[in-house]
Amino acid sequence: MDATPAYIDDFARFISASPSSYHAAAEVARRLETHGFVRLSESDEWSGEPGGRFVVRDGAVVAWLQPVGAGPTTPYKILGAHTDSPGFKLKPKPTIGSHGWLQAGVEVYGGPLLNSWLDRELELAGRLVTRDGTEHLVRTGPFLRIPQLAVHLDREVNNGLVLDRQRHLTPVFGVGDVAQADLVAHLADRAGVEAADVAGYDILTADTAPPARFGLGNTLFAAGRMDNLSAVHAGLRALIAAAAVPSGGTSISLLAAFDHEELGSQSRSGASGPLLDDILTRISAGLGASVSQRLQAYAESWCLSADAGHAVDPNYSERHDPANMPILGGGPLLKINANQRYATDAVGAALWARTCEQAGVNYQEFVSNNTVPCGSTIGPLTATRLGIRTVDVGVALLSMHSARELCHVNDPGALSAAIEAFFSPAS
Repeated sequence: MDATPAYIDDFARFISASPSSYHAAAEVARRLETHGFVRLSESDEWSGEPGGRFVVRDGAVVAWLQPVGAGPTTPYKILGAHTDSPGFKLKPKPTIGSHGWLQAGVEVYGGPLLNSWLDRELELAGRLVTRDGTEHLVRTGPFLRIPQLAVHLDREVNNGLVLDRQRHLTPVFGVGDVAQADLVAHLADRAGVEAADVAGYDILTADTAPPARFGLGNTLFAAGRMDNLSAVHAGLRALIAAAAVPSGGTSISLLAAFDHEELGSQSRSGASGPLLDDILTRISAGLGASVSQRLQAYAESWCLSADAGHAVDPNYSERHDPANMPILGGGPLLKINANQRYATDAVGAALWARTCEQAGVNYQEFVSNNTVPCGSTIGPLTATRLGIRTVDVGVALLSMHSARELCHVNDPGALSAAIEAFFSPAS
């Protein structure tokens, strides 16, 4: 496993470069190209040559390492993750305001911990699309703030904060005449394009506070979007490490970083869509596989669905299962749910145990309290769509879906080490 400071510093740089899913996909692509991976277009014919390849579809990226000697029934080892995080998305006609304030019209994206977004300097980040169909990444830096009402004007606020999603979560970005302001024009100027040429946009908010280590021995790490950039980064590092090993493995290592998981994954770039199936079908076709041989490969394949999980919160320990309380620094999680909200079963648990032993890292089991509904991941979706055996794992966090989440500095690197062992021929 990499030395913790080096790994966590690189993770911090990855987070800072990825304020939106589109930026995250671009940063993954940039790093892959630096390490010799070749970008493919989905509209081109693909060869079946060995080596590292990747595809970007909107805010998602799929990358794979095909070893020398791979054949029609060579299995896949897949690391599934997602690039998006909860927050707010810019609406059409976004420049609004009243009483002298300039405000941005936003829509809640996913399930953010709403109060955590108050009184923070936020940026707008995402993509602009011009009339010719060209995409332009853009980010503003600190630009917005969602103000909370002062306690003097709401003496009962500390007895229960209730936020109306339409009235109370509209950020301010200045003062003046709304008729003289234009958010889209500001974004276009930042992207270096003409505002009149902008025909569409996917723009989200991101907290601008930089990632930071703190606490006793600097063992705690706080940042935005660790759900789920922690797994994207860990999988990316593991795939790049696998590419540095002489080719000749017995499986095809693949990173699938989907978009729109926080919305339910039902999109062309989400895990419920055709993206992974499309890529696997084309890789298998390049290896000369028949339908039957492709299904033989799937039968021997595995998917690690890596997404953030919950560490025990000491102030709310009653919300956790009393016998399973993962702690920060205790290693990555094996996520289990009787109702298949996670895809882990006994066979998958055994695989994860072997993988972590090979990597030399500890792991912890997570299961929900019966009175607290369990979330889900891309794991059950992938298992259902493809029939590939899947196990759910991830980094333990506090304050999941907050604008700023918390983990232990050791855990992201431990997850990456386990994924690297998963990709290795010995696993």
